[in-house]
Amino acid sequence: MPKHPLAEVFGFPPESFTPEAKRARRLRLCPYNNRVPSCTKDKANNPLGVCTIHDGNELAITCPIRFRQDWLIAEHAANFFFPENSRWTTLTEVRMDDRNGKSAGNIDVVLVSYDEHGHLLDFGALEIQAVYISGNIRQPFERYMKAPDKIERLDWSGNKLYPRADYLSSSRKRLAPQLIFKGGILHAWHKKQAIALHTGFYQTLPSLPEVSPDQADIAWLIYDLTSDPTRQRYNLTLSRTVYTQFKSALDKITVPEPGPLETFIEHLQNKLDEKLDDGHPPDAPTLADMIDL
Repeated sequence: MPKHPLAEVFGFPPESFTPEAKRARRLRLCPYNNRVPSCTKDKANNPLGVCTIHDGNELAITCPIRFRQDWLIAEHAANFFFPENSRWTTLTEVRMDDRNGKSAGNIDVVLVSYDEHGHLLDFGALEIQAVYISGNIRQPFERYMKAPDKIERLDWSGNKLYPRADYLSSSRKRLAPQLIFKGGILHAWHKKQAIALHTGFYQTLPSLPEVSPDQADIAWLIYDLTSDPTRQRYNLTLSRTVYTQFKSALDKITVPEPGPLETFIEHLQNKLDEKLDDGHPPDAPTLADMIDL
């Protein structure tokens, strides 16, 4: 485990002291195309400027805005959505309603293609999946911000609230509902989707059945952060694109694979024995005896 969890603060490694890094920390700026120049994560007046954390020996991107570096995600999504040489642009935080006019949520980025007269031709939806954190990231962040030059002394390794990437909650509470609601509407409209996430997140998902790009409804854009020693920062790099169909991917992510029935029966028998609590096994047949396994 690294001594502290901070991998990027206001867009730069905490060990970076380039003029750009110091300016970003001083002004609490977001270098990655936030809707305003400043970071607004968590609180606009006191932003939690952590883009990425150390998760063991890996990096976990915890802020969705971090994926907007140089708008590579839009370029890669457009390559999947539209024919080559299409005119296109991006619209962010676009509300989507269901048939009853109730909101199904906002789409992170909608890419639209248009003709020479500005008439819309087609669109596709790009969702960005950062990872939730368990533990407390604000405490080490605020400790660091008080004295960035003392970063080598920041040792958070013994803290019981040491932050970690919570991939299970991220997939169950964010990714799966988005696929079901917004993704379901887009699929009914026969519109393509792209999902941007980092390698560590994708590796926690079930193995998704892959298809060729021309058969796919969804492109999974999988990114890594690669170190740039010259600029003392990380660069967002497309590692791999996985193409899937909507239904097969949704089923894999939302339908759990059942464990052995025998294990659950044994657990029930143990709970039953505890409830009876007389120190002797019951004379009647056990639950396991009564069920033909």
